[in-house]
Amino acid sequence: MNRFSLTLLAGVAVLSMASAASAADLLVRQQPSMPGFVDMGSSGGWDGAYIGGFVGYGWGTASDDNTPLDLLSSSELDLSGWTVGATLGANFTVAPGFILGAAGDLAWNGIGGFDGGVVPGVDVDINWNGALRARAGFDGGAFMPYLTAGLAFAGATASQGGTDSTQMHFGWTAGAGVEVAATEQISVDLQYRYSDYGKATYDLNGGSELGLTTHALTAGVNFKF
Repeated sequence: MNRFSLTLLAGVAVLSMASAASAADLLVRQQPSMPGFVDMGSSGGWDGAYIGGFVGYGWGTASDDNTPLDLLSSSELDLSGWTVGATLGANFTVAPGFILGAAGDLAWNGIGGFDGGVVPGVDVDINWNGALRARAGFDGGAFMPYLTAGLAFAGATASQGGTDSTQMHFGWTAGAGVEVAATEQISVDLQYRYSDYGKATYDLNGGSELGLTTHALTAGVNFKF
């Protein structure tokens, strides 16, 4: 292939890519708004601080490492229950269509389980949990799908024979969600997160180490200010 043909081919390729980009941009700008939702604009509509609340359901496990001082009758105890909490965060548009943000949340839980395979039985309850997270999202106008990850912490209580031991756990969390704009100031947030809270030693049965992990599905409402 001669130099002229190569130059012509390169020119056609550049024009084709430019045309495709223009067409994609036109489609995004002309995309109709969904009935009942607000188009936040092509850029910057999600920017700003927000506060919100959420409710949901969580499930997971309390794990025993099979040390000589086992607390559970098996290696894992199933946990489940409700969760309700509050969120505080902020979003920033860093490039067209690309949003970065930070969020912190704190939740009160009814997530727990009972192990009747030991005498006396053992209750494990996650009383509360929280997280400090980063978020990365796509500005889709009325929709913002996002990924999130960060540090996680929780307070839990293990009980056996009338004796309680409460400990703090520290670990990590990661998940994904989508926010949908209901008005320019209010959005609905649907989220899934997995959290590994690490291990802590409880003062029961001579001292037993438990690890906690959870999954959570939540629905919330955020208010920009």
